[in-house]
Amino acid sequence: MPQDPMQAPERHQSGWRRFWEKGGWWRAVVLVVVYFALYNGLSLLLTPLAEQIDDPQSVAAILVFYAIPVFIGCILLVAFGASVGWLPELFRPQPIRGRGWMWIAIVVVLLFNVLHLLSIDYGTAGAEVVATWLLAGVFIGFAEEVLTRGFVVNMLRKSGNREIVVALVSAALFSLLHAGNLLSGQSLLATGIQLVYTFFFGICMYLAMRVTGTIIAPILLHASTDPSIFLQATYPADGPIGAFAGLGNIAVIVFGLIALFFIRGSVVPVERTGVER
Repeated sequence: MPQDPMQAPERHQSGWRRFWEKGGWWRAVVLVVVYFALYNGLSLLLTPLAEQIDDPQSVAAILVFYAIPVFIGCILLVAFGASVGWLPELFRPQPIRGRGWMWIAIVVVLLFNVLHLLSIDYGTAGAEVVATWLLAGVFIGFAEEVLTRGFVVNMLRKSGNREIVVALVSAALFSLLHAGNLLSGQSLLATGIQLVYTFFFGICMYLAMRVTGTIIAPILLHASTDPSIFLQATYPADGPIGAFAGLGNIAVIVFGLIALFFIRGSVVPVERTGVER
């Protein structure tokens, strides 16, 4: 078969690239752990600046606690992707097609994001806070999806794992990233609940990527999720919509659990033709 022009011959690849090209779950774990350490290390470096912020809901707080660390994380991930030549792979059409039922994942997440957005007291929040959260959401969506639905999925497929394993491992590593909230003082119970939710949210993001054929879909869905949830929790508007929006976590968990029984297929890693079997 003709060689993919985007794949350099192995003999011309650096040792760095050859290492990551082998893929596998443990390399995926190494990458996620390194990112986790760098992200939380950066957050610790910003502690002196954070201590000067009186209002944890202010624009400055959102920038220091969320936007700036994640933005730097985005830069690191892009640099890593460029160093191993994976950026074109990540943003190409997915090598395996999705099924019609997978659209439900997008509908469920998007529906509750819209409900959250409709139940925010924008007058109290203020335009600057809303805009800053939306900016932070873009950074969060890009970083976490490129890392887990991008690089992790890519490495798992390169080592020949079936898609159910790809979905499970990528969602599990995405979920474990949020264990770092324990470092910021979040309770063990709250963190445990968050880990369950983020695992099944990760399954939904995997399905969104499969059915749309592009990683752009989970990036955008994720980018709208965090701001809508945080803003609605901090600045809730009066009315019944907010109570219904609160069922979003349960809906994501229930659908994600059911979806696990229907994920099929695999990607042939050597030829990288996107053949489903």
